[in-house]
Amino acid sequence: MSGAVLSLGSNLGDRLGYLRLAVRGLSDVLLAVSPVYETAPWGVTDQPDFLNAVVLVESAELDEWGWLHRARHLEREAERRREQRWGPRTLDVDVVTVDEVRSRHPELLLPHPGTPSRATVLIPWLALDPDATLPGHGPVSELLAALPETETAGVRRRPDLALRG
Repeated sequence: MSGAVLSLGSNLGDRLGYLRLAVRGLSDVLLAVSPVYETAPWGVTDQPDFLNAVVLVESAELDEWGWLHRARHLEREAERRREQRWGPRTLDVDVVTVDEVRSRHPELLLPHPGTPSRATVLIPWLALDPDATLPGHGPVSELLAALPETETAGVRRRPDLALRG
């Protein structure tokens, strides 16, 4: 049995529709879905705002590589094109953690190296699990508290949008 935290993001086309596509594609392993948040782009800032969410998933059949393959499959379903690093995308599915697994493989870094500094992941994750811990980094609540206000202020909850229901 493996449990994973996956982050979802979309800033092209039907943003909410692409996030819902991911949630539907994970329905057989889905434990919980965070609220939807709207966030300014990071890295390449000349692009539309993102919708972001986090999901908790669990499977007896999948290991960390299985979660990565599942994430890539969902991105292909959304016709994601990888043309620019941190550029616009229909759907981004990142494997944030898989249990306590640590990986330095270039295709699957675990825990995801950007997580400690990304409010776009930490805020929705805390909405699902206030006691969440990022392996090797500590409590997610402490990581979030350590971020500058400029990082957290741009993450706005969208109560008018839902991924399930």
